[in-house]
Amino acid sequence: MFTGLVREVGRVVSFEDGRLVLACETEAAVGDSVAVDGVCLTVVDTGGGRLAFDVVPETLARVKPFREHVNVEPALRAGEPLGGHYVQGHVDGVGTVARVAPEGDGVRVAIDAPGLGRYLVEKGSVAVDGVSLTVAALTESGFAVALVPHTLAATTLSLLAPGDRVNLEVDVLAKYVERLLEARVGS
Repeated sequence: MFTGLVREVGRVVSFEDGRLVLACETEAAVGDSVAVDGVCLTVVDTGGGRLAFDVVPETLARVKPFREHVNVEPALRAGEPLGGHYVQGHVDGVGTVARVAPEGDGVRVAIDAPGLGRYLVEKGSVAVDGVSLTVAALTESGFAVALVPHTLAATTLSLLAPGDRVNLEVDVLAKYVERLLEARVGS
């Protein structure tokens, strides 16, 4: 379980034969869960300011390709403040950045989110590349978020441009509500 409050931006050192190696300051032990661009991965090796993960084909089929810089967040520990929202690190889909526009001191980003619109509500929560955000508006093809200067400085979201792909995770509560309603209608 994660909060969507990114702790640092890590750098991909290598990604070969399913082994992803990051240079980062996040402390983790073998077996720990770490969110990398919103993808929950298990640490398989550490040392020298690096974390390594094995990424299986199932994961690769559901997420965007890893870029040079990635958002890194260690798992939430009992007793820590939540801060963001409950993020599982289970990517629900890959969206595409439609528009990036300055807005005051921040930036407004519109994202096309095929198949996920039913889980989104204005002022609800969404994770974009692992970053907990508030849906600022719904669009015909997805949603928009307003990024404040701190988020731009502390995450990779400042690098977004139209056409970029992003990992999306909708609020887990919306998925459970849908499933419960389906079961009720089907009975």
